[in-house]
Amino acid sequence: MRAIEIIEKVRDRLPCTREELVFFVNGIADGSIPDYQVAAWAMAVLLNGLTPRETTELTLAMANSGETIDLSSVVDIAVDKHSTGGVGDKTTLVVEPLVAACGLPVGKMSGRGLGFSGGTLDKLESIPGYRTDLSKEEFIHQLKTLGIVLTGQTGDLAPADGKLYALRDVTGTVQSIPLIASSVMSKKIAAGAQAIVLDVKVGHGAFMKNVQEARELSKLMVDIGKLSGRKVTALLSDMNQPLGIAVGNALEVKEAINTLHGLGPDDFLEHCLVVASHLLVLGGKTANLEDARRLAEKRLSDGSAWEMFRKLITAQGGDVSYIDNPDNLPLAPIIEMVYASADGNIAEINARIVGETAVVMGAGRAKKGDAIDFAVGLRILHKVGDRVSKGDPLFEIHARTPESMHYAKDEILRAFSWSAEPVDPLPLFYDVIHD
Repeated sequence: MRAIEIIEKVRDRLPCTREELVFFVNGIADGSIPDYQVAAWAMAVLLNGLTPRETTELTLAMANSGETIDLSSVVDIAVDKHSTGGVGDKTTLVVEPLVAACGLPVGKMSGRGLGFSGGTLDKLESIPGYRTDLSKEEFIHQLKTLGIVLTGQTGDLAPADGKLYALRDVTGTVQSIPLIASSVMSKKIAAGAQAIVLDVKVGHGAFMKNVQEARELSKLMVDIGKLSGRKVTALLSDMNQPLGIAVGNALEVKEAINTLHGLGPDDFLEHCLVVASHLLVLGGKTANLEDARRLAEKRLSDGSAWEMFRKLITAQGGDVSYIDNPDNLPLAPIIEMVYASADGNIAEINARIVGETAVVMGAGRAKKGDAIDFAVGLRILHKVGDRVSKGDPLFEIHARTPESMHYAKDEILRAFSWSAEPVDPLPLFYDVIHD
């Protein structure tokens, strides 16, 4: 069996057997198939797709390409949530401690930024000392003793996906539905979560540009979950504009901290409460979404969620003085507010332009292995549908250099579209997919 033959089969839209997919995945994991062949295969998958059977086989092969974790003897049920990637999406930083504070264990392995979307690990590493490299044993111990863990994917868990994940980021193959589905679900299956809420983004700032594509991806992932014995719910959420206000690593951590104190942006807070409520129901903590919402709101208002976040940071080596005093987090040397030049109604804030601008500024990676500048980013102060008057603050730039600041100003102004007539706000969610 040779890699080139499998690449040619996908290129020619011929079906691959389970054995061929296992061979190719193992070749990714052990390095016997070079990056250039993996990239060629990924592009063929992007252009021609895989059948649902092939995608499920690919997922299971990636999940079994390394160690797997069985959490059934560690906790009664472990839940997880996963976002397909969005601009300003710092949801995990709020939802995970909130759900754990409700008494439902949350064990999560997160990823780095992909394309123009930010990665949870990159955000957390803006907190000095925070470890994102827990071993399998440390993961299990912390989940058992604390009920919450948030780390990176270990090299032994779904290693083929770890390598493919990084390669997709720099080869223009991020948005492939079979590759997204298999990447997400292989990590969840390998990491042992028994109940999973998927936050599937839709719009300009997402890899799924419309609801139809997002629904297709969601149904595929829910089906994979069902076949592997997991309970899965997928939420289709809007990503035509940034979620919340902050875009950029330390800025997003600050916004998550504010939200855990009940002071976050309305849209972001609501998004977090909806996701947390679905997790509580799926994990059997409450019987319905109404009870789940009440429990989540109580744990947010009584400070339990914030205390759980502090415990998480402490347990993984982070310096809690930085979250207790978030002004100590990395701060860009140049901060400039941009004001509206005329009256008008905001018709669009293109999330993709905002996300790509943040990447160029240094908040994300232009190529594999690039360093992240934790301090830089943007604060988008309005939402689609807002009425803005001339002279009102529009957005704030946090830049490393004057050149970066001027670039960001021009690009973000381009992200805004205006209307003389009133504009309806965008919905937060479009659909819910169950098994």
